[in-house]
Amino acid sequence: MHSDYLDVTVDGQIARLTMNRPHKRNAMCDGLLDAIAAFYMTPPDGVRVVILSGEGGHYCSGLDLSEHVSRDAEGTMMHSRNWHGVMQKIQFGGLITISVMNGAVIGGGLELASATHVRIAEPSTIFQLPEGRRGIFVGGGASVQIGRILGPDRMVEMMLTGRKYGADEGQALGLAHYSVAEGEGMALADKLAAKIAANAPLSNYIMVQALTRIADMSRTDGLFAESLCAALAQTTSDAEEGLKAFLEKRAPVFR
Repeated sequence: MHSDYLDVTVDGQIARLTMNRPHKRNAMCDGLLDAIAAFYMTPPDGVRVVILSGEGGHYCSGLDLSEHVSRDAEGTMMHSRNWHGVMQKIQFGGLITISVMNGAVIGGGLELASATHVRIAEPSTIFQLPEGRRGIFVGGGASVQIGRILGPDRMVEMMLTGRKYGADEGQALGLAHYSVAEGEGMALADKLAAKIAANAPLSNYIMVQALTRIADMSRTDGLFAESLCAALAQTTSDAEEGLKAFLEKRAPVFR
């Protein structure tokens, strides 16, 4: 599968999506966003894990501002809401997504990465929210997603100053889960993707769906929701297989 903006390859349960606008440092234009949305709306049969990266030494340098400046207030709001829909589909659509990040992970690129479930940063990675230096505001979900990771105080400072963080700093802050040597990101992503794809599909789904939502609940509501999730996950044939495999000291074989 291929478009002018996104290259897609599938190997069994794992799909690799490569953003392909290297001349723009993979800045997010409508065509690229539409291609990503189309994949997540109708993923190939059998795919459980996605590895998302960028061509040409950059993950994604953010919104293509040549498109942004041509919109009026209504158009900008609707464009923002479309972003929210696509980011929600990535986060909650049922596929686990691993980001392999290098170079620019800026603005909308960081919003995209924050919607994914596992984030790997190579040494060239630069995290930045430069909107405050450009007279604009985030619109792809950063105020919720990245604010949840960093906390509002640190995010305010990051936006006000245009501060940049590298890979190791990003890992310490939670913007990345792994910081690896140059060229090692994809190998780690492949290893993690295989491990995640081998998990029981329902437990993967519940972990992604429940934990973020429970964080938004009261303590009492969160504990009740946890009990419901446990009841669903722990009464499946996969749960039975997982416990049996543990007792028999072997790897489980899930459906």
